[in-house]
Amino acid sequence: MTQPLLPLTTSLQGQVALVTGGAVRVGRVICRALAGRGASIAFTYLPGEPTDEAVAEIAAQASPQTFEVSRTSKVLALPLDVRVPGAAARVVEQVVTHFGRLDILINNASVWLKAPFLEITPEAWQTALDVNLTGPFLMSQAAAPHMLRQQSGLIVNITDLSAYQTWPGYAHHAASKAGLVALTRVMAAELAPHVRVNAIAPGTVLLPEGAGEAKVKWAVENSLLGRVGHPEDVARTVLFLVDSDFATGAVYFIDGGRALV
Repeated sequence: MTQPLLPLTTSLQGQVALVTGGAVRVGRVICRALAGRGASIAFTYLPGEPTDEAVAEIAAQASPQTFEVSRTSKVLALPLDVRVPGAAARVVEQVVTHFGRLDILINNASVWLKAPFLEITPEAWQTALDVNLTGPFLMSQAAAPHMLRQQSGLIVNITDLSAYQTWPGYAHHAASKAGLVALTRVMAAELAPHVRVNAIAPGTVLLPEGAGEAKVKWAVENSLLGRVGHPEDVARTVLFLVDSDFATGAVYFIDGGRALV
């Protein structure tokens, strides 16, 4: 029997998304994209990040059903350091208490550490694993029971190309991101059929602040498309995964072909 085609842009009205590291950079753009589809947004932040600015920007995308519901009531900002015992579970419970449910989890928060292999300290190694791998594990473990009770949910892990390529100077980062890819696949198998789990591996979609011409030139030369990407490229892939309810256990490369260079 032929299945009817789903709408290309699924409405997220009444659904709740939680984005870690959502106050800045790619995370904020993902929040904006999900809010634009109608989702209520919770995001986590670290001290010193421009939280009020992020709330205002994300809320501007929200479209409440009635004038009695304010846009800012659809955005919740929560501090989170995943290295603090129990912090991830508390954030998830706060989201569910505030909004009544949790439908989408984007594990975006990450730390980017660089050091030659022989100079990586045990502390730096542990930090990379704690933030980039254990953090998504704890967030997902706390969120999944709520999704399973609803019999629906989507988890998206943001990894990167270091999980697949050899990057000298980034052994601890690469190990954590490769672990996240493995975790994605196992979670997809264990949480099916009601919770879908995928990963996105961006290439250069946002250069560091102060990146010079040499860095831009390198990024362009290492893209088959001959250009640097944008955070919106990652956000559009998140929305694609919202729409594509037959996708699970996969890693989507959003890198302009850099993985092939």
